[in-house]
Amino acid sequence: MKIALPTRENQIDSHFGHCEYFTVFTTDDDKKIIEKTILESPEGCGCKSNIASVLAELGVTVMLAGNMGGGAVNVLNSNGITVVRGCSGEVKKVAKAWLEGKIEDSQVTCVEHEACKH
Repeated sequence: MKIALPTRENQIDSHFGHCEYFTVFTTDDDKKIIEKTILESPEGCGCKSNIASVLAELGVTVMLAGNMGGGAVNVLNSNGITVVRGCSGEVKKVAKAWLEGKIEDSQVTCVEHEACKH
């Protein structure tokens, strides 16, 4: 399985559409992280970019994110990527916590940038 996390300075970027890069972790069948890849963010990295299809082509099936709008959630979902919102902290710790079943989707969707805590 491959998990993507929008990242800024090795932390979950609370603003998905403006992250510095994506950290992609590959796991084995025992849910252990076996590989880390950095994927540079495309310009306009939110729902208007091609990031969802790029991540899907890489085999990503889960996005662990801070906040994002409904458009981004829809585009990721339509590319076969499950979105888990409400994440924060150091990316590897967040990925491990999710793999251990300790993180669930907050189901909070940004409507306007000012409405979410970025």
